[in-house]
Amino acid sequence: MESDQTKPFVEAKTTSTTGSKSAISQTSSSSTRPRLFWLCVASVLAGIAYRINLSGPEYKTVTQLPDSYALCSNNGTIYTVNEVEPVVDCMLVRKDKIIATGSLSSLQVQWEEYQNALIARFYGNEPSAKKPLTIIRPVPGSIVVPGLADAHAHLIMYGFKVELPLDGAETFNDVLDIIEDYVRSHPDVFADETRWVEGMGWDQTRWKGWRGGFPTAADLAIRPLLASRPLALHRVDGHALWVSPTALAFVNPGPGEIEGGEVVRYENGEMTGVFLDAAMALVPKPPRSAAQMKAYLERALTDALAVGLTSVHDADVEVDMIDVFKQVADEGKLPLRVYAMGHSNEPTYWGDKIPWLTGYGRDGRLNVRSVKLYTDGALGSWGAALLEPYSDNPGTSGLMRSDEAALNATVARFWEAGWGINIHCIGDRANKAVLDIFEGLLGNDTEQAHARRPRIEHAQIMRVGDIERAGRLGVITSVQPTHATSDMGYAESRLGRDRIKGGYAYQSLLQASPLKTLPLGSDFPVEGINPLLGFYAAVSRLDVNGNSPHGPGGWYPAERLTRAQALKGMTLDAAYAAFAEHELGSLEPEKKADFVVLDTDIMREDAPFTEILATKVRATVVDGQILYGAI
Repeated sequence: MESDQTKPFVEAKTTSTTGSKSAISQTSSSSTRPRLFWLCVASVLAGIAYRINLSGPEYKTVTQLPDSYALCSNNGTIYTVNEVEPVVDCMLVRKDKIIATGSLSSLQVQWEEYQNALIARFYGNEPSAKKPLTIIRPVPGSIVVPGLADAHAHLIMYGFKVELPLDGAETFNDVLDIIEDYVRSHPDVFADETRWVEGMGWDQTRWKGWRGGFPTAADLAIRPLLASRPLALHRVDGHALWVSPTALAFVNPGPGEIEGGEVVRYENGEMTGVFLDAAMALVPKPPRSAAQMKAYLERALTDALAVGLTSVHDADVEVDMIDVFKQVADEGKLPLRVYAMGHSNEPTYWGDKIPWLTGYGRDGRLNVRSVKLYTDGALGSWGAALLEPYSDNPGTSGLMRSDEAALNATVARFWEAGWGINIHCIGDRANKAVLDIFEGLLGNDTEQAHARRPRIEHAQIMRVGDIERAGRLGVITSVQPTHATSDMGYAESRLGRDRIKGGYAYQSLLQASPLKTLPLGSDFPVEGINPLLGFYAAVSRLDVNGNSPHGPGGWYPAERLTRAQALKGMTLDAAYAAFAEHELGSLEPEKKADFVVLDTDIMREDAPFTEILATKVRATVVDGQILYGAI
């Protein structure tokens, strides 16, 4: 077959009326070879049902798109995230790229000019080679937005969590019920009491009637079915591990403190069964096989497409995980664009262990050009590093994974090696320490900040002055709006009235940014994988039931984002944070044709917030082709 460099494109324009014929199918036959070729192609295309809106209310769905087409909204609801043209009627797609946006008439003119140029080049003035433009229209009421990105997530961990999720538990007994149900429903696990059982998602702050504090190993032994099994249960934030007595018997913590972690103990010094941050490595859980990780990844990719994600920044990918990503990418089975942040728990420099990858794989969708480092733990487990003790637990100020001097040396080594630097920071001490380091590396060189794009992941609790400093330095603050609505029930009691002013301050962070950039993510599986949950949380500052500690107006409503800001945060801003803003993040010419069709117009500022939560994805399109749903 001829390449696209040696023939013009064929476009079929059909109507939704039963029995109608395409313009191409009505073209008279010709003895010329080009005309015969195009008639054969047209007959195939004419048999495909494209959704259009030219006559009558009947709509047909298409799950496969032609090489070139015009996607047109019914009432100007293609939201481009392009400041010059924020909303357009149509966009013209050729293979994996957008080649024009605007009105249908303007696109038809451009299509005509494009065809004329190709015909003149390859077919002289043969008019029969010219083909009409296929026009596709989503169902009325739908909108089109750029492909949604999650700027901070964990794909393989998501696949792991869905096997035994614990975040649906409203009480402590619910947790035990869920684990027992899992054991009984898996005959191989039920028959082997020595087999480790792992789960994720427990959160003691949400358990009704709970006594307070962390659970213990003894709490897991009150159910006979669980008492003799090795259980290892990850907290919802991934920064605490709760184990059973059988699992605890395998742990040898050794003398002294654990740098960057904590073994939670009773007053008599005995281990309670909870391990925080670096101390979690003391629990000898069986390693995951490559086959397990691949299965976890494939599950995550499937679920991500179903909720409109076309790009994911995976915020902790170790070498063995990168090998799995590479295998899937080599097989052409990586449907999303993955910006993976390399990580290792090795105490010394490990940048030489991580492969630098750009546009890797059969579809060029895998990139590894940055690393993920950690400073502290999480607020929910009292592990976020604070400058002053916790208001509700004055005996601790949280955990630094390493002290400031050691962290500075580590960051400098990765910086010199040319890696992008993304650092987990929750508490105000952690954020201050990292801003001190970045300020030492950057000075006032905003051009270098733009070139290197240092990132603070979470930027959750910051001094008000450090919010301004992050912006002045050009440091990207990558945040997760659902963390605010998940934590708002206890965050102020943890921090007090003064520190909370710099907590979850998304509008303040956005306004401090010199480029008005605030990439948004979810941290799934810590939070839900659906990006519209984050959109809802960002614009409402409410939980999914419409509540907040400050009432229906939202928790600290001054920090809400507008809908346009939220959409930009999960599209163009996320692309910028991954060095991809020139090809992703907005619907404009020369960018990738990654877009999502939603069944509801979530961008209307007067629309109820509840509509956001009810919105469904009709189609997810990557490189111009539908990978989920239909249009």
